[in-house]
Amino acid sequence: MEGDDAQPLSFEVIAAIAEREGVDPTDIEPPEYDALYDVVNPEALDSLFAPREDGTPRGQGQIEFRFCGYDVVVTSEGDVDVTETEQSQA
Repeated sequence: MEGDDAQPLSFEVIAAIAEREGVDPTDIEPPEYDALYDVVNPEALDSLFAPREDGTPRGQGQIEFRFCGYDVVVTSEGDVDVTETEQSQA
């Protein structure tokens, strides 16, 4: 998502997991699901690829982590990719 109406990356992660699970994003919370803040700092995730205070863009990159049984990859372009972990597939 791009533009002023784009959701924070932390919400995009929750939404992607909810979509894979077939539930509403508001359902992705303990005790049924892990808390995102137990895995990664949501505020840090949101600001990681956000423009600097002077408006200049940050470098390109990605962050990967495991959340709710999925491997999550978030890129500097704002893409969120969610795949089942190998343990979940076994």
